[in-house]
Amino acid sequence: MTQNHFNVIVVGAGISGIGAGYYLQKKCPNKSFVILEGRDNIGGTWDLFRYPGIRSDSDMNTMGFRFKPWMGVKSIADGPSILSYLHETVKENDLNKKIHFNQWVNEASWSSRDSQWTVQVENKKTQELQDFTCDFLFLCGGYYNYEEGYTPHFAGRENFLGQIIHPQKWPKNLDYKNKKVVVIGSGATAVTIIPTMAEKAAHVTMLQRSPTYFLSAPDEDPVGNFLRKFISSKLTYKLVRWKNIRFQWWFFQKCRKFPKKVKEFLIKQVREELGPNYDIETHFTPKYNPWEQRLCLVPNGDLFNAINAGKASVITDHIDRFTKKGIKLKSGGEVEADLIVTATGLNLEVCNGIKLEVDNNEVDISKTMTYKGMMFSDVPNLVATFGYTNASWTLRADLTSEYVCRLLNFMDKKGYANCCPRIAEHVEQDGDWLDFTSGYVKRSMHKFPKQGSRDPWRNTQNFPKDVLAIRWGNIDNKELKFTALEN
Repeated sequence: MTQNHFNVIVVGAGISGIGAGYYLQKKCPNKSFVILEGRDNIGGTWDLFRYPGIRSDSDMNTMGFRFKPWMGVKSIADGPSILSYLHETVKENDLNKKIHFNQWVNEASWSSRDSQWTVQVENKKTQELQDFTCDFLFLCGGYYNYEEGYTPHFAGRENFLGQIIHPQKWPKNLDYKNKKVVVIGSGATAVTIIPTMAEKAAHVTMLQRSPTYFLSAPDEDPVGNFLRKFISSKLTYKLVRWKNIRFQWWFFQKCRKFPKKVKEFLIKQVREELGPNYDIETHFTPKYNPWEQRLCLVPNGDLFNAINAGKASVITDHIDRFTKKGIKLKSGGEVEADLIVTATGLNLEVCNGIKLEVDNNEVDISKTMTYKGMMFSDVPNLVATFGYTNASWTLRADLTSEYVCRLLNFMDKKGYANCCPRIAEHVEQDGDWLDFTSGYVKRSMHKFPKQGSRDPWRNTQNFPKDVLAIRWGNIDNKELKFTALEN
C-alpha cells in the first residue's frame, strides 16, 4: 500500500533537500518523511544547469555540508564534481528510498482542525494528481523558477539569424567552435561561461549595461592543501571551513563599513590583471558599492586571461535592437554574432511557487513577516529554506535543517501539535526580505515577505549571529505560538 501521510514532507532534492533529509534521519529518527522532487534527478541547480564551465561561486569548504567534508583539491569546484558530491551524500546516508522523483508540488492547504497539511502533487510523467498529507511542511526547492529563466524583451529578436540561448536551457552538445559569441550580462553566470567558451569560439564578447565587481582568487585553497599533509582531512575541513567563514564575514563587514577603500582595492586588482592601458573606468568600475550586489569570483583570473589573450572582450552599452547579424547598440555600433547567450538572470520564486492556503484562505506571502528568516507570520508548521546572499547557501540551509529538527523534537517533548509565528503588536515592518540591489532581486521583492523592526522578525543574513540564535537559541519564544495535541 502506498504511504500518503508523513510526519514531514520535504520539497526538493537539491542541496537543501538532501541536507534536510540527513538531519531528519539523524536528529528525528522517529519521524517519517519523504522528499518530493519535481525533476527526475537529485541536485537541483547542479543538475539543471549544463552551460560551459558551470562551477561554484562559493568555496566548497563552506558550500559543502557541515556533516560531510569536501575532499576535493579544488575549493572552487565544477558542476559535475558538486553533483557527484551530492550523489555520494545521498548514497552514504541511504536517502535514495526517501526521494520520490517527478513529483511536482502544486499547492498545499493547512487544516487547523486536523493539524496537518494536504499537499497536491502532480506526477510529471503521467500528469496524474495525488494528495499527500503531513504534519510539517519543509520547503527546500530553492529560490528561482526552474521552468524558465529571465530574459528581457529585445526588439528585433525574431530577425536574428543565429541561435539565442538562455543558460538555464543549454542545448546538449552545442557546437560553438570558431563562432562569434555575444554573452549579454556580467553576473556570475556570464563570468563563468565566457572564459570557457573563449577556448573554442572565434571570439566572445561580454555585453553589459553596467559593470560588476570582480574578485580574482585561486581555485585551490593553499592553506587547506598544506594542512592535509599533516592532519586528517576531516579536521582540515573544519579548520578551513571556519577560516573561510570568518574571512567572508570580515570582508563583507569591510565592504559595508569602508566601501570606498574596498572599491579601490577591487578596482586596483582588476587594473593589475588587465594593465594600465585598459579602460577600467568604463568596463570594470560599478556605480554601486561592493556587496550591494553579489561579487563575482574569477578563479585563477580566467576571465582576465581570456581578455588579455584577445579571445574575449567587454562592451559596456545598451541594446537598441537585435539585427540579422547581431546586436545594434544605442551608441550606434553593431556587434556581430553567430550565437547570443542571454545570461540575464533568474525569475525568483517564493515558497517554490506553491499555492498555499490556511483554513481555506489563500496565503499572500508578501503580506506576511519573516520569522527567523525561515517561517512566515500566521502560517503554521511550515519552514522554507533560503540561503545567504553574502556567504554560501549551504551555511544557512544547514542551520535551517538543524532548527527544524530542534523544533520538531521540542514539540514532541511538550505534546504540541503545531506552531505558528504571531506578530506582536509593537513590531513594525522594516524593509524588504533582502537588502540587495541586484536586478533579479529587485524584480521579485514584491513577492517576498517583509522584515520586522527587531529580531526574530528579521532575515539577518548574518551567519555568526544565526549560529547563536538558530543552533543554540531557545525554541520556546513568546512570538512562536504552540498548540497542544487534543485528547
